[in-house]
Amino acid sequence: MYYFTDGYPNLSPYYYVNVPMNYYNNGHTNYWANPYEHLHANQYALHHDLNGYNNKMLKDYGPNPFVININEASKQNNTFRTALWTGNYLQVTLMSLNPGEDIGLEMHPDVDQFIRIEQGQGITQMGMCKENLSITRNVGDDSAIIIPAGIWHNLTNTGNIPLKLYSIYAPPNHPFGTVHPTKADAIATEGKGYSNGNKIVSGKTPDEWVRFTEFLVNEGLEDVKKGINATHILQEFILMGVLVGKGYSPEKAYETVEEWEKTGVSKLLQQSKYKQ
Repeated sequence: MYYFTDGYPNLSPYYYVNVPMNYYNNGHTNYWANPYEHLHANQYALHHDLNGYNNKMLKDYGPNPFVININEASKQNNTFRTALWTGNYLQVTLMSLNPGEDIGLEMHPDVDQFIRIEQGQGITQMGMCKENLSITRNVGDDSAIIIPAGIWHNLTNTGNIPLKLYSIYAPPNHPFGTVHPTKADAIATEGKGYSNGNKIVSGKTPDEWVRFTEFLVNEGLEDVKKGINATHILQEFILMGVLVGKGYSPEKAYETVEEWEKTGVSKLLQQSKYKQ
């Protein structure tokens, strides 16, 4: 149940923001009963960057509940890319492009992307193939750019001041805690799909994907022990893998495919389960 004080919803203890704000809150706790109170304090902190203190604030706070003045955070960020919040299903990053600099022509096969510009001006290009960027738009403060998965795209700063923006990826596109001080750093670590020597696919290394799908592996082994035929097991778990690729959790993917079989939505799964 939410309670209201002075017209603002009090979400405590169900909602907290874990941000290093003690310096600006006279040593009080980091847990704020009133999220609007934290928002105002956060805005104050971002306006008053003392001796690099703000750099400590702009880091990855996912997957915890979090509130921040995204406009001010975007303007204060001076790195090419900093992950601000990384969860299981989406990611927020901050970016700053120097005059004449671009993000770089790219395409995310299984990630939708949202970009909002908070300062500066630029030009965005999008298209079905990198040789034909048929959509070209001038963009500036408050512009939103929506990029579906599979679309080639780029954004270039055409102004004389840094272009400040935040980007939302669904699902995450970069590893938790990603910080690229410059574009050169980004190219060096992720330009070829690698981070610290490990290939990154939709925000996870191969080993992270193995751990993420461990639940399905264990369930498949249980089916083997029960003597269920191999064709049925392969059908089910390939389908579950497809659903995980579409954004389902392994548990939800397993539940969904099992429901298809039990309810008869998939007659082929029912038939293969008992076929020898």
